[in-house]
Amino acid sequence: MRRTPRRLFTSTLLAASVLLPMTAAPATTVHAASGDRLAGCEWDDGDGCREGGLSPALTAKLDKTIDDVRRQAGIPGAVVGLWMPGKGNYLHTSGVADKATGQPMPRNPYERIGSETKTFTVTALLELVDEHRLGLDDPISRYVRGVPDGDHITLRQLAEMRSGLFPYTSDPDFIQALLSDPQRYFTPREVLAYGFKHDNTFAPGAQFQYSNTNLILLGLVVEKVSGQRLGDFIANRVLRPTHLTHTLLPRGTEFPEPHPHGYTNQTLSGAVADSTNWNPSWAWAAGAMISNLEDLHRWAKIVATGELLTPQTQEQRLTTLPTGFPGLSYGLGIFDANGWIGHNGSIPGYETVTVYLPSQKATLVIMINTDTTVGGQEPSTLLARAVTAVATPDNVYDGSVTGR
Repeated sequence: MRRTPRRLFTSTLLAASVLLPMTAAPATTVHAASGDRLAGCEWDDGDGCREGGLSPALTAKLDKTIDDVRRQAGIPGAVVGLWMPGKGNYLHTSGVADKATGQPMPRNPYERIGSETKTFTVTALLELVDEHRLGLDDPISRYVRGVPDGDHITLRQLAEMRSGLFPYTSDPDFIQALLSDPQRYFTPREVLAYGFKHDNTFAPGAQFQYSNTNLILLGLVVEKVSGQRLGDFIANRVLRPTHLTHTLLPRGTEFPEPHPHGYTNQTLSGAVADSTNWNPSWAWAAGAMISNLEDLHRWAKIVATGELLTPQTQEQRLTTLPTGFPGLSYGLGIFDANGWIGHNGSIPGYETVTVYLPSQKATLVIMINTDTTVGGQEPSTLLARAVTAVATPDNVYDGSVTGR
């Protein structure tokens, strides 16, 4: 009997922890030392490069916590990087990149970063705001035709996830089309059509609803105003100035090495599949980008502190509003999860978390190669919550948003 999954591309906000028993897998902890890039030294931007590793007691506790959660949540492989000025730097790899061969998880892998793409797309949009080429309170109808109630939905409401536009990734016909042919290439207009055939879910600005439809539209706005392809604009105006040389918005299924295999049960049958080379075009400006640990470590602080933007625009970005879920508020393509600023990402086979804690100038990056939920929860959220409960108990990461 064919089963169409209903959780595949729905928005989730996660809290409680449910863990299941599983077997052990290899793990490696890297302690910060002079010249060790992956311990955060050579590519650290000044926050803690000379700190060395965390204390032995904290390191041991984190090692055990990460390995326990990874095994219990059924995560094949994980990379966790933590940079804490005054305390030290930490990198832990655990598990496998390929379940068939047992190849260990790379220390600095490329991964599909899913909805973390939104932080790049919205940064591009806000750069155009700073250049006075568009305004956040402009209606989307000024830039894109055919948007339901587009005269009353603003760019700000799209970036805040408060437009009321139906999420195209929740449309059953879209899910069927994608999972019937994961190699299919979708254009932005094609995916929008799946959402636009539905009535809007609420009046513009009335409430929060996570919807990839919003970010596809913002990607089209960036292209129209800049006159460039979105990938080219992000490369020229976001990635190049910040020296993020291992980050890209792919045009197809290209995937730099080294990368782990990705595993998902978000299939028509519900069976686990290797989704490594699925085409991410359907997610485009909302979730198709690729990055690695080195770049995400740099990006966490850049996006949270507004390095590319004017202070006034960054202040607007970080003006977060309630989502209806405890401990989590959302701004312009960015969230605040109990003090941690940034975004998570989830796309079939991969999940990431990239966040920055301004109060401690700390950075956390998590990369795993599955998106199979545990008791209805994202495995990356389980891992981030567990790590922060140990490392920053006053600021426990306790929420995530996904719009795969």
